[in-house]
Amino acid sequence: MRTNIVINDELMEQALKSSGLSTKKEAVEAGLKALIQLSKQRKIRQLRGKLQWDGDFSLVPTVFRGNAYEI
Repeated sequence: MRTNIVINDELMEQALKSSGLSTKKEAVEAGLKALIQLSKQRKIRQLRGKLQWDGDFSLVPTVFRGNAYEI
């Protein structure tokens, strides 16, 4: 989608420097993706304490060791 927007120059400069991205388009797209990700995380956090799990952790065969899972 092509659109024209007015963005604060200082904010864009900070975004490009802090992210290492090279174009304004990349910075805007990264910002939009981050906004969507935060929204999804907020919705998941709202479920805390509202879901019931009837599983048994003793039946889970995986053990976390370092950077890999071992079965």
